[in-house]
Amino acid sequence: MSKQIRQLDRVVIRFAGDSGDGMQLTGDRFTSETAQLGNDISTLPNFPAEIRAPAGTLPGVSSFQVHFADYDILTPGDSPNVLVAMNPAALKANLVDLPRGADIIVNTDEFTKRNLAKVGYATSPLDDDSLDGYAVHPVALTSMTVGALAEHAISKKDAERAKNMFALGLLSWMYSRPYESTIRFLERKFAKRPELVAANIAAFRAGWNFGETTEDFAVRYEVKPAKMQPGTYRNITGNAALSLGLVAAGVRSGLPVFLGAYPITPASDILHELSKHKRFGVTTMQAEDEIAAVGAALGASYGGALGITTTSGPGVALKGETISLAVALELPLVIVDVQRAGPSTGMPTKTEQADLNMALFGRHGEAPVAVVAPKSPADCFHAALEAARIALTYRTPVILLSDNYVANGSEPWLLPDVDSLPDLRVEFATEPNGDNGAFLPYLRDPVTLARPWAIPGTPGLEHRIGGLEKADKTGDISYDPANHDFMVRTRAARIETIPVPDVEVEDPDGDARVLVLGWGSTYGPIGAACRALRQRGLSIAQAHLRHLAPMPANLGQVLRSYDRVVIPEMNLGQLAHVIRATYLVDAIGYNQVRGLPFTAAELETTLEEVLKNV
Repeated sequence: MSKQIRQLDRVVIRFAGDSGDGMQLTGDRFTSETAQLGNDISTLPNFPAEIRAPAGTLPGVSSFQVHFADYDILTPGDSPNVLVAMNPAALKANLVDLPRGADIIVNTDEFTKRNLAKVGYATSPLDDDSLDGYAVHPVALTSMTVGALAEHAISKKDAERAKNMFALGLLSWMYSRPYESTIRFLERKFAKRPELVAANIAAFRAGWNFGETTEDFAVRYEVKPAKMQPGTYRNITGNAALSLGLVAAGVRSGLPVFLGAYPITPASDILHELSKHKRFGVTTMQAEDEIAAVGAALGASYGGALGITTTSGPGVALKGETISLAVALELPLVIVDVQRAGPSTGMPTKTEQADLNMALFGRHGEAPVAVVAPKSPADCFHAALEAARIALTYRTPVILLSDNYVANGSEPWLLPDVDSLPDLRVEFATEPNGDNGAFLPYLRDPVTLARPWAIPGTPGLEHRIGGLEKADKTGDISYDPANHDFMVRTRAARIETIPVPDVEVEDPDGDARVLVLGWGSTYGPIGAACRALRQRGLSIAQAHLRHLAPMPANLGQVLRSYDRVVIPEMNLGQLAHVIRATYLVDAIGYNQVRGLPFTAAELETTLEEVLKNV
């Protein structure tokens, strides 16, 4: 059968089903296939926190959205062009996000009376007129998969599980994706069970062949590669990029890397990834709790390693005392906080930006630290290097504020030239630095205000450690009021005077009166909204903060150059409060805490209203 081939510039696909239907695996494989074609990609995994919510219910729906295009894109897309719904719950949970005319591929085998009743459908939406505004493609995914695998020596249950591979094969055909890498992936994944290798490959090919032969799909689509900077790319998640950034920091500093971590969603993947890189001098320790994890990391720093601990918001709260100890000891320490929705346990698999106040102020006493935030999955690599640079150079804890959106999202990453990465080598103290052969552990570098880093056991460099206040230069225990005031102010100055790059403003026409200021993962939605407004002839400026403590020296001047400053955040206005207090600028906050990233469309509408009232 001859099929029409249609060119598209972009597509957004969402795979949705039960948490046991393999939607994350399906979406990940489709993304990997798409990456090979050279499209620009952005993804949004969305899954429940429960290991297995009740099957067929709305709380148990898991989805994976992938946006791919032949040009530079900034978000996973607002509205799917295609929804693959494996059951009624997946359809009902995601239908609200679909624009009219979208394609819906439904697994009709799951539209039973029982499953329909679980989600409140009195009648099947496939049989009434509720889906008339969409292009509905009913496909018996489960029974067709079982039929395709009838001659394979596997159970019916295993055959039914392969329906996600049937769906992947169909979508791979529909959008002209290569499939060789998926075949190789299945061979590796089920290497110990050859019968499952054969069955899943057969299911994938059955889905592909169904697309080729059915009359229901008369059109096949192509999306050409995006024009990107020359080089070698790989598709990467934020957690993987951050992990490789920490490995690179160890290589570029010449120091062993030590990770002390306690598993917590959504940071655990960093522990898993770093544990694979022992050959680069990386040691990982899964501690018994969050406090032990950061204590071990600080001990590693004291011993001359690059100490790192990873966690999410609840863990940062537990680590607070030890972070304050690192401030007093003035030792390098990188604390990675992959933020999630809180408070308390909150919504562990959903995203939020609500730990900024804790990162800036969440310690007892005057205990300032540096704070850095990546803007995208690929940027996590460079943000990790920057956090390590600041920690090593200025002998300070640095909090790296990622979040669930960038941590589990993915995009193409241009592999860097290793020689172009910053030189992070440090000089340890090797001999006494005071009069009469004395070692002064708090004698500071006049430029960085950093104290000497002395590896324990170095002859002649014995000195006290601990959380009690230190005397200037000697490091002796001191209760002198003037000395405490001096040390507090010096530690603060060490952070405040760290030179960070000026904030850059994107204002193409140079006549914008409204500036949109963001930090962290809001970069993509803000950028997409501003791009859309400019395409409509409206002038608007955008700036994004990577360094949140200290902030760029030119930020105050930039803020005062605009009539209005809008700060979208996935919290209730934490950066906006800091900006108002620091720069006396009446910033306008736009805030939501839904556990989901902003859509570009909602930001575009909000910013347009601000522009109208300037």
